[in-house]
Amino acid sequence: MADKFSWITEGIEELKAHNLYSAVPTVTSPSGAVMTINDHEVINLCSNDYLGLANHEGLKRKAIAALEERGVGPGATRRGTGTSDIHVAFEKTIAEFKGAEAALGFQSGFMANLTVITSFMGKDDAIFSDELNHASIIDGCRLSGARNVRYKHNDMEDLRRVIGETQGYRRGMIVTDGVFSMDGDIAPLPDIVEIAEAHNLISMVDDAHGEGVLGRSGRGLVDHFDLIGRIDLEIGTMSKAFGVMGGYLAADKRLVEWVTQRGRGFTFSTGITPADAAASLGAVELLMESGELVEKLWSNTRYFQGALKDLGFNTGRTVTPITPVILGEEGLTHQFASELMTLGIGTLPIIYPVVAKGQSRLRVMLSAALSNELMNRGISAFEQVGRRLGVIG
Repeated sequence: MADKFSWITEGIEELKAHNLYSAVPTVTSPSGAVMTINDHEVINLCSNDYLGLANHEGLKRKAIAALEERGVGPGATRRGTGTSDIHVAFEKTIAEFKGAEAALGFQSGFMANLTVITSFMGKDDAIFSDELNHASIIDGCRLSGARNVRYKHNDMEDLRRVIGETQGYRRGMIVTDGVFSMDGDIAPLPDIVEIAEAHNLISMVDDAHGEGVLGRSGRGLVDHFDLIGRIDLEIGTMSKAFGVMGGYLAADKRLVEWVTQRGRGFTFSTGITPADAAASLGAVELLMESGELVEKLWSNTRYFQGALKDLGFNTGRTVTPITPVILGEEGLTHQFASELMTLGIGTLPIIYPVVAKGQSRLRVMLSAALSNELMNRGISAFEQVGRRLGVIG
């Protein structure tokens, strides 16, 4: 009998032949400044744990206490009997942190984007989406059935053009990443808000890489631009700077209530575990108490990025701790990452189709957990491999 999945085997081999195959690493240690990845102890320059909270002792104690008191899972969907008082406390606290009337938690930022977009947009509507938006936004736009109109990355003239050329829709939305995860640049939110208000469009931002990084004590890009109350829908994640797991919507109470009634990802899916909810609550409370970790993150960012630029590496247009080291060729990118690994440096190779062909890069993710000694070792390794492979002179 013929193998009905032979095309899968051929496809995987083709990916490998063109240096487009990405292996999934195995971690056998907690997340931290130093980790064990694929049996190698490495300096961690590849995770989204911006503030070093993923293995924070206080957050672990909160998670353990919730586990002991409430069990391993909520037991039902959020609209069934699966919403606990820990969920409610987290949502109240994250709303306060973000300066919003209300918030709603989800299993992930990906699920939050899918659910929120499809709750507000349908087949008679139009969504104006930055061409470099995250996959979860793209999938949410597709799933909604709305007309998906892309505009050039961060190009407000092009956004105005496509809005003017798009006719015959019921409702419209502008949606953008806050911080773009491959380049580390940020959306021009003040301009987007003005355009949305001028055309009576819903404004939505996914601030996954902005919270814990930008704004007062890490309140995010909306706070950074002093736009609290003017962005309609703000999506966030607990799995990056907050070090835990889950996502959320922060918005006016009426909009949050609508998603609880019409959001399929909320209605038909079990919520996050009590342990995750308790740790997420604790992480937000930490930032509400002090911005010290955010300040340390930025100090490390200036130090490490400055050293790479001085060595001659191309770090693109980043203005955040996301540090792309743009190498261009897929094979070179894999080789560079492999040689760094042998020197005890863990980085993430980013290749097509995640980025455009010819734009492959290593994505260095800086953290408040990194000491100067560890950063210096990382900088030295980049210099050594970069000179050996002819990337820098």
